[in-house]
Amino acid sequence: MSYQEEYRQKLTTAEEAVKVVKSGDWVDYGWCTNTAEVLDQALAGRMGELHDVKVRGGILLHMPAIAQIENPAEHFTWNSWHMSGVERKLVKMGLAYYAPIRYSELPGYYRDCIDPVDVAMFQVAPMDQHGYFNFGPNASHLYDMCKRAKHIIVEVNENMPRCLGGYHTGVHISQVNAIVEGPNGPIGTMPGLSEPSEIDLAVARQIVAEIPNGACLQLGIGSMPGAVGQMIAQSDLKDLGVHTEMYVDAFVAMTKAGKITGARKNFDQGRQTYAFAAGTQELYDFLDNNPECMNAPVDYTNDIARMSTLDNFISINGAVDIDLFGQVSSESSGIHHISGAGGQQDFVMGAYLSRGGKSFICCSSTFKDKATGEVKSRIRPTLIEGSIATCTRSNLHYVVTEHGMFNVKGKTTWERAEGLISVADPRFRDELIAAAEAMHIWRKSNKR
Repeated sequence: MSYQEEYRQKLTTAEEAVKVVKSGDWVDYGWCTNTAEVLDQALAGRMGELHDVKVRGGILLHMPAIAQIENPAEHFTWNSWHMSGVERKLVKMGLAYYAPIRYSELPGYYRDCIDPVDVAMFQVAPMDQHGYFNFGPNASHLYDMCKRAKHIIVEVNENMPRCLGGYHTGVHISQVNAIVEGPNGPIGTMPGLSEPSEIDLAVARQIVAEIPNGACLQLGIGSMPGAVGQMIAQSDLKDLGVHTEMYVDAFVAMTKAGKITGARKNFDQGRQTYAFAAGTQELYDFLDNNPECMNAPVDYTNDIARMSTLDNFISINGAVDIDLFGQVSSESSGIHHISGAGGQQDFVMGAYLSRGGKSFICCSSTFKDKATGEVKSRIRPTLIEGSIATCTRSNLHYVVTEHGMFNVKGKTTWERAEGLISVADPRFRDELIAAAEAMHIWRKSNKR
């Protein structure tokens, strides 16, 4: 039988395909840009007859239809590997729960320790001549998810970019139980590069000054890593490489400016390596069938041992709060959940161990409390009660705010307190010193 004939035999409607879902099932919706859409809508139509359906996914870019039915909490829960703004809303609705993970281990979780996937349903690019449906920019963990799935339904979207890599970038038609053709609408986008603020620029200038020619970059999401990318695009830097978890629009800007060649990477030379991507349509167009870009599973991209062999590996990520001991919270503020651990720990450690590598945690020194309008310091005596320490104090390297940069590596508690207070907003330094004294991490000889 030809692949085209097998395709015709497995082609069905979304409504028919989701009849396989039963009460109590674990259902995987894919990841980020390939989250199911028409299948989600069809499953929402069945929710009245289903109970305790446990749905897994992450980085939702739109509100799922199953969350818009009457009394959704009576019928399903959303279990997230990494939270987006949409998922924070689902938490407040009593529908979503976070799975605390090291993102680099996610393929292994599917292989070794989590409940089998009863049904996997997700968007894919159209089948190629060899019978493969490409995952789009989401190699991440989907191959191992499919290996554990008892039933696989693919939702074909002609607008899904075909992202190359080398392995685990798609699923073969022989593994697929049902095929649904979607409405071929645009896949989910995220805001691209914005005009950086003065604070963003102040932070970016300090980081870019530390990046040598030939360095290999990892950027997190946010305005500050984006500002670094824009500044690099306008700099004299050359022969940069990319080895990152998330591929963002800043990499496209740097590539088009001629700054990225990957020529000096210790491995994957000439390739921009990433686990997943989300951003503007320009980003998806750039990734589509681009052999320069290598989409790979997250246990490859986020492997500490592998990335630490990249010389001059530069990791740039954001933070919510940092305390005077050097603990970084990037996923919650108290018990208010914001995102997830993702790969921050892995990239901080990978850069920390790289020859010539540097890990930068960057943030504005202050923020305005939305509830009270009060300006507060992001550098605190201790993390807010209930906050999650995403990056441990023993792994922290550089901390950067608009007021300066401090290298925490190898510093004692009193040196850390002094250095971190020096990059805090001046309005809060006296109270931070008083707190440091009370916690016995401030010496009389410290600067004031």
